[in-house]
Amino acid sequence: MPKRIKKRSRGKKIAVFMIAILILGIAGLGLFAWKNLGPTGDGSTSVDFEIDEGETFDSVLTNLKEEGLISSVQVVDLYAKLTSHDQYYAGLFALNDGMSASELLETIADESKILHESVSLTIPEGTWAKEVAASISELFPQYSEDEILAQWNDLDYLTELAADYSFLNIDDLNHSEYNVALEGYLFPETYFLDLDSDIDTITRTFLDQFARIYNKHQSEFESSEYSVHELVTLASIVQFESGSTKEMPMIAGVFYNRLADHMNLESSVTVCYALYDEFDDPQDCETETDVESPYNTYLNPGLPIGPILNPGEDALVAVLEPEDSDYYFFAADINGDGSVHYSKTYEEHMAICEELGLILN
Repeated sequence: MPKRIKKRSRGKKIAVFMIAILILGIAGLGLFAWKNLGPTGDGSTSVDFEIDEGETFDSVLTNLKEEGLISSVQVVDLYAKLTSHDQYYAGLFALNDGMSASELLETIADESKILHESVSLTIPEGTWAKEVAASISELFPQYSEDEILAQWNDLDYLTELAADYSFLNIDDLNHSEYNVALEGYLFPETYFLDLDSDIDTITRTFLDQFARIYNKHQSEFESSEYSVHELVTLASIVQFESGSTKEMPMIAGVFYNRLADHMNLESSVTVCYALYDEFDDPQDCETETDVESPYNTYLNPGLPIGPILNPGEDALVAVLEPEDSDYYFFAADINGDGSVHYSKTYEEHMAICEELGLILN
């Protein structure tokens, strides 16, 4: 007589199925938590994170997200409330993108982690490197402006930095005619610096911020036919030339048109930087266009040898995403409302300049 084969009961099948679903659910939940509660980076990006007196926990989490330190405000908020990690102190904290959500929350809840011995340094958009050095020297009188600038021009030091920051190219930085080799990379921002910081630490704080902006737009940098150094150089010109951020993409487009047609940029702001220590009056930038300098775009074709100031993110985005047009010239109404007038031909440009009462060269 043949053996009877026992059939697995329907209930047992359902039980096995439910266990499998449960296991997959737990695994998925673990992956979700790891992705949203784990570090957002490798710890290479440091952030001086400030919590204001009376600031709400929602605001703290939003700022952590904006700084790129957490992936999800909602997930971290839920985690904090479930684990009673929603306590925090007002003050300044040293955080980095290698910290998990729990480590971040534990740090801002630890009063001993507040950085008491620190000073605030603000670099406005469009600041020259020598102005940044002067500001640092005021806050850290143990370092002279000349000493800081000398380090920013030191080839051995620049080589060390280029090895640590992918956006720096030592071949671009190694130029004997630079005013300041790191011009363009001292990113405009407000920084909180420890009083015992040395020049290297301060410099790397600026470069870390530049790295955050670079990483944010890395695909656009890499898809451009221009190098990072060239793009930063053009952004510095756009920053100097623009009276408002809304004009930056159009002005960037005008310069790209001139470069494409092998026309000299003839940007008066490059003359300002060419004059450098002799620059006293903005009118000099319009009248001394014959000054001998590799920064002078009236005498030299293409871009100048390097950036002419430290541009902000808006200017960098403008050169990465310029506005297309048929314009080759622009003039700002510096005697009036500051509006920018664009033209396709030199004759139209000259007529606009005359109408606006601008100096004609």
